[in-house]
Amino acid sequence: MTLTQWLLNAGLLVFILASNLGTRPLTAGRLAMPVVLSVFAAVVFLSNAPVLGNDVALDFVGAAAGVALGIVAGMLMRVRRGVGRRLVSTAGSAYAVLWFIVIGGRVAFAESANGWAKAAITDFSISNRITGSDAWTAAFIVMALTMVAARVLTTIIRCRVVASSPAGHDHDVSQELTAGASFERRP
Repeated sequence: MTLTQWLLNAGLLVFILASNLGTRPLTAGRLAMPVVLSVFAAVVFLSNAPVLGNDVALDFVGAAAGVALGIVAGMLMRVRRGVGRRLVSTAGSAYAVLWFIVIGGRVAFAESANGWAKAAITDFSISNRITGSDAWTAAFIVMALTMVAARVLTTIIRCRVVASSPAGHDHDVSQELTAGASFERRP
């Protein structure tokens, strides 16, 4: 990885954590900003993504992983009514650990692909018709973008559930999910 790529990943991690850790008001702008940035990143970084062999299949694997991780990230943020009954989210250490693992995992893969695991990754790529490092880069970018989209969509769904709960009753979706309850409306 180049110094620029290291700085980009570190900056992304700092931005994600600085903008989400703690209790924050949930506004349309706060939910739209990551999506707008993701669309910009997709245009910039995926305009020349390889599409030969199984490169597109690798992108779908990245997308599936991104959706799953985004849902987990969204569920690690508590959504509730705050002061003045406005919706707020609270993200803590589990949320931070997830992002450290995801971004750290991407960095570790990239570093190992140029170092100790280069031969194994090259063999895997050849035997699975993946055209090279650009295909892996595209798949990781797709994973990151779908993770952001899934996290935002999960947060929006949770906001709607909380907003539709009766006044005076906070509705913590994460407790319902862990208890196996349904999302049926209560009278």
